[in-house]
Amino acid sequence: MGKYYTKYGIGIAIAMIAYFLLTKLMGLHQYPMLSALNGVIIGAGIFFSLRSYKSDSESFEYQDGFQLGLFTGGLATILFSVFMAVYIFQIDTQFAEAVLDTWNLNFNKGALILIMSLVIMGFSTSFILTLAFMQLLKESWNQ
Repeated sequence: MGKYYTKYGIGIAIAMIAYFLLTKLMGLHQYPMLSALNGVIIGAGIFFSLRSYKSDSESFEYQDGFQLGLFTGGLATILFSVFMAVYIFQIDTQFAEAVLDTWNLNFNKGALILIMSLVIMGFSTSFILTLAFMQLLKESWNQ
């Protein structure tokens, strides 16, 4: 199972990084609403990893698929968050300020809250989408 979540987790992270860099080139990277497509990217990666694992294994247990989905999304979230941390703290230090200004916060804004929100959103998206996809892919007990 490790080869599946490693392959698809890294693939998801690369796709999200490429999407972020594409929006950066177009000058749209400061709009948080466009990050909703990250959920679609994570969802597609988790779905394809579950489908690939199900087709390659002789028995598809619910707990194995659930674990695979969480690990795939979790790995992608960690890799993308590390990339964003390097980007925010080393490459474009004004990016976090520009994004956080649109949130209308009334306290000292730091870039760490942006990284924490990325991690929380990534893990929660992975959890919910794994639950949804396992309902589609699990074996039925009905005869």
